[in-house]
Amino acid sequence: MTATSNGFMPLSADEPSDRQRTFVRYFTAVLIDLVVLNLFAEYWDRVYVSSFTVSLLAAILLVVLLKLTLAVEHRIAAYFKKRPGAFMTFMRFFCAWLVLFGSKFVILEALVQVFGDDVRFEGAYHGIVPLIVVVITMLIAEEAIVRFYRKLT
Repeated sequence: MTATSNGFMPLSADEPSDRQRTFVRYFTAVLIDLVVLNLFAEYWDRVYVSSFTVSLLAAILLVVLLKLTLAVEHRIAAYFKKRPGAFMTFMRFFCAWLVLFGSKFVILEALVQVFGDDVRFEGAYHGIVPLIVVVITMLIAEEAIVRFYRKLT
């Protein structure tokens, strides 16, 4: 029998597995993106989401697409980083920018295809500017939470 501190909790807990850590990371990202998306939908007329359920599903889709974008960007950067020279360094940064910027158009089209008029970003260039503002805010919020969490130790 495991010793307990107060009869309710064990004195020591098992370390979380990699799968548990991954789940918590993505679960937290979805919740952060959900909050950011709903705040923009409530306070900025350029962002429209028809319901909470739709915003939850959109947040999940956004997390998946943003993580895929970052994975692609890292693979391309690793490819150019292996090669020496100033041109390869330029290509690494240029391609990273291209992937990160171009992915917003893919994300916008994915939102349109999946949700239609239930999720809309309105404004210049078919709403790409408000989408970029929302996505950058999501990334900043996720990074701020991660930094806050790391300072707790």
